[in-house]
Amino acid sequence: MVTWNVATADPPADVASLLHLNSPKTADLYVIGLQEVYSGPLRFVSDMIFDDPWSQLFISTLAPRGYVKVGVPPLQHNFPLYNSGFLHAAFAPLLRLSYTGNKGGVSVRLSFYGHMLCFLNCHLAAHMNYASERVEEFEYIMETQTFDCKKAPRIVDHRLVFWFGDLNFRIQDHGMHFIRSCINNQTYDLLWSRDQLTMLKKKEPLLQDFEEGPLDFQPSYKFDLNSDTYDSSAKKRKPAWTDRILWRVRPKSPPPEEQNVLKERKHNEEEEHPLQVRLNLYTSKMEYSVSDHKPVIGVFTLELSREQQTPLVSLRPEGDWSADIDCLALYCPLQPFPSSSWDWIGLYKVGFGGVSDYITYAWVKDNEAAFNGELMQVFVSKEEIPVRGGDCVLCYYSNNLRSIIGVSEPFKVSRNTQNGHEGASVTSWLPTYCSIRVTSY
Repeated sequence: MVTWNVATADPPADVASLLHLNSPKTADLYVIGLQEVYSGPLRFVSDMIFDDPWSQLFISTLAPRGYVKVGVPPLQHNFPLYNSGFLHAAFAPLLRLSYTGNKGGVSVRLSFYGHMLCFLNCHLAAHMNYASERVEEFEYIMETQTFDCKKAPRIVDHRLVFWFGDLNFRIQDHGMHFIRSCINNQTYDLLWSRDQLTMLKKKEPLLQDFEEGPLDFQPSYKFDLNSDTYDSSAKKRKPAWTDRILWRVRPKSPPPEEQNVLKERKHNEEEEHPLQVRLNLYTSKMEYSVSDHKPVIGVFTLELSREQQTPLVSLRPEGDWSADIDCLALYCPLQPFPSSSWDWIGLYKVGFGGVSDYITYAWVKDNEAAFNGELMQVFVSKEEIPVRGGDCVLCYYSNNLRSIIGVSEPFKVSRNTQNGHEGASVTSWLPTYCSIRVTSY
């Protein structure tokens, strides 16, 4: 996980170190939360059509390694999730947003082997004297952001919640000289007791449920741009751990004393499918200097028992595929899901970066050819098949779940052998849909 207030800066040239790409262990999921992504008028319009420069950088870095962008909320809280090759039945069906100006929060929820996870990226009120306001903003976001899901309608109902971002909590009472001395001597523990978030966790019930690793790294704020020097301006702001990553495993439910279906379901889920979180690394990345904040990363291991063993849909190509002939895709629902006449099956190149990178698509309902039990057929016109061929996959996109919920094994699309046949050379445009709720505080 990464949180970084980028202060409207353009991205650096390389993020390999930030994403730990040279680690011997490959991550299954990347969650990247940015704050203060530049959104001027021209950039705002261009980002409606194309990915913003930060997303482009992460996609170009991760897509060749088999990761696919699951979801990105809009506005100044850039929040992409990258899933490794759909190895897990993960989807990001809904986004929720609360903001005022460039402050607020955005949450994304997904199902991970049947476990409901929620990621909440926040940018809370600034300045030393606004600690209580930051807690109020966080409580407001937690109360008002809800999902249309019986299993986890509120953020606190999810099995696991990650709360991260520029939370803006400061180190109070200590003077500048003492703070900088502790940083230079790496005696960070002498500052922990006066960290505002640490202090508030002792008395705020909602905060007490969240865990955090030790702040055994340099405070991530505030730096002179393009340097490792803490604020040397006239304001000389005191360094602070403003950028944080916390998590909350839903407290274990007691056995329901009365007939309550939801409580009984949660209790059985916790007993039969335990989930544990282990923090492997929590640190700031000092080598990145495009912003007055340093990025903070957390590397986690989730130990869980699978509630779901299979994806929602399986699909595969039928026969040979090329631009010479109309092609057939077969798909089969493996688990119940809210299907829609707006669902579609897309053809993608192996190594694609996100949902919108399809070569072509076919509407599931409008292009139905036959129905045999649970096995369905969809035709794809030869006019839409790439003439140069290549290694491809088929993906089933659910409009109601706002995500790809099934992907085929890679297969070969043969080169066109008929002279003069044009085939597909450009990607057709398809609108994407996203449920967003905007509230202010």
